[in-house]
Amino acid sequence: MLILIPPSEGKSSKNSSNTKFKDTNFIFENEVKAIQKQLSNCNDAELQKIYGVTLQKAKQLNELNLNALENNCSYSIERYTGVVYNQIDWQNLSDESKSYFEKNIRIFSGLFGIVTPKTLIPDYKLKMNSLSLTKFWLPILTKHLSKEDIIIDLLPQIHSKSYSHENIFRIDFKIIKDGKLKSAGHMGKVVKGQFIKFLCEIQAKGLDELDKFTFDNYKWDGKNFIKTIT
Repeated sequence: MLILIPPSEGKSSKNSSNTKFKDTNFIFENEVKAIQKQLSNCNDAELQKIYGVTLQKAKQLNELNLNALENNCSYSIERYTGVVYNQIDWQNLSDESKSYFEKNIRIFSGLFGIVTPKTLIPDYKLKMNSLSLTKFWLPILTKHLSKEDIIIDLLPQIHSKSYSHENIFRIDFKIIKDGKLKSAGHMGKVVKGQFIKFLCEIQAKGLDELDKFTFDNYKWDGKNFIKTIT
């Protein structure tokens, strides 16, 4: 069983390792270079569209991505910040939970495809909905995941489109408010982080253990975790 989780938009710019990314023997290095080639050919208007910021800032972010192979690294679990990762609280997990995380959880990335918590990566900024990256990664990640027996998908929709598998179990976090079922929004990120932490702490082995998770009155309905707000 493999659990797929999203990256975070927020990232730490600090590097905990002096290792350059080009020296890590990253399994998708050729794919990273192919994406960098696309980025190097973008004009100013395309760069602003990709990064969604001012042209000056877009050029700075693009240089960050183009220089990725030469830049120093941190573990991905240290690089990614934000609500989900704050809730996971990696530093305070037991050694057994950290080992489970490394073995059973994969983080999706627009630039790097798939990484584990202890994959060394440089700072970067590139969303999966840029440069048709979902189509770029689809055959690559599908092949990479093909030997897994079952996949628990905790990804946003755009990331889910970047792979295919015969046995996917997608889980979402939702609320019922005023009789209407809707996405839990920002609060959903908190619950998702807690759920990932829970899976690591119990070292989950199958779907039959999911209903053991309880947090903030979210209840398992067999497909999703749902909270009724009155």
